[in-house]
Amino acid sequence: MSKTKARTERLYDDVKFLTELRPYRNYLNLNTLRKVVQYTKDIFLEAGLEVKEQKWVVNGDEYSNVIGIYNPGRDKTLVVGAHYDVYGDQPGADDNASAVAGLLETVRLLGENRPELNYTVELVAYCLEEPPFFGTENMGSYIHAKSIHDNNVDVIGMICYEMIGYFSDLPNSQPYPSAELAQIYPNKGNFIMTVGIEKFDDFNRKVQGLMSEAAGIEVYNISFPFEHGSSDLAGLSDHRNYWKFGYPALMINDTSFVRNPNYHLATDSIETLDFQRMKEVIDGAYNAVIKMA
Repeated sequence: MSKTKARTERLYDDVKFLTELRPYRNYLNLNTLRKVVQYTKDIFLEAGLEVKEQKWVVNGDEYSNVIGIYNPGRDKTLVVGAHYDVYGDQPGADDNASAVAGLLETVRLLGENRPELNYTVELVAYCLEEPPFFGTENMGSYIHAKSIHDNNVDVIGMICYEMIGYFSDLPNSQPYPSAELAQIYPNKGNFIMTVGIEKFDDFNRKVQGLMSEAAGIEVYNISFPFEHGSSDLAGLSDHRNYWKFGYPALMINDTSFVRNPNYHLATDSIETLDFQRMKEVIDGAYNAVIKMA
């Protein structure tokens, strides 16, 4: 039987659900965040995963990570995650509904294909990635990374899905923060990237290579020469918190605000996303998830 692949209609339905929630998915709107938690838990459970809710309190309010565990009880663990909160009052289609949809589709593929692995896959939907909590120990990814460190989990690495839905075939649709990078990478924003730091370049390139085997889209890698904890381009999402505990980690990213002019704006809407290319990203990412050992 052939392996089930990602489906654009399911990615679209997930993004539609997330972007239509009102009030928006920011840290102030606890009822909305609870709806995302329940939606995520339901999909994790339908896929046959062991499901946990990791809770913590910030300024008197309770927030949750949703954790789904595939193939529990193995000696090593791969972490895959995406944040479900948004910045301010906007739909957050690319940032970060696209990535949450990708995470949920990865869960569905694991549930449908049931790959035999010699490691556990821990899939996490995080809260509180966005300001005012970004860079603090209140980030959901910091809470999770610290918990697995405290429990002495043997971690293969962490793959963060972060903004995977905005693409363009127009010339010069891919700007860069430096002329040096512009000479290395394409000027059309029709590719996806693995983004990490040089310390974990072997891990970064392994994920890139495995993604390239199965993704019908170009996959590039960039490993920045920055140390962990950096707030520059290398560490602008949840993977940064795993570096703090010595774990290899990267983000799969469409280059975020470097490419997408809708970043953190009301125009970050579902109509701006390319679901066919998102499907290719997840086909590639899924291949990496099931071949990391």
